[in-house]
Amino acid sequence: MKIFAKGKDGGPASTVTGYWLIEWKRLFSVVLLKFEGRSREAFHTHAFNSVSWLFKGQLWEELYTGRSDYFRINKYKPSPLPIITNRNTNHKVDSVGTSWALSFRGPWALTWQDMECNKEPRTLTWGRKEV
Repeated sequence: MKIFAKGKDGGPASTVTGYWLIEWKRLFSVVLLKFEGRSREAFHTHAFNSVSWLFKGQLWEELYTGRSDYFRINKYKPSPLPIITNRNTNHKVDSVGTSWALSFRGPWALTWQDMECNKEPRTLTWGRKEV
């Protein structure tokens, strides 16, 4: 469990810094996210569902649809409407400059997927360990 912690959200190569109020993987997490520029070149799912509010900046979410020749882009600006991210959403997120979001995350599943550019997907578990 993390309480009042700071670190990379998404592993050491991530360009996103998390400021956790709390991370209790079995129940929920509350984290302030600072996005800085392009994300690492990896599509990924999450171990959790999340509801987030972007309150500063602009985010571009690139969704992987399962076909290497087709991606979908969502653009987000600050809004009172939340950004809903399901566990099975396979995406990567880029920031235009620096962006800030507040994220509420549900309980963690045991695994999720990470797919670096031109590589086979990897299944990860808590601690970003490969299964």
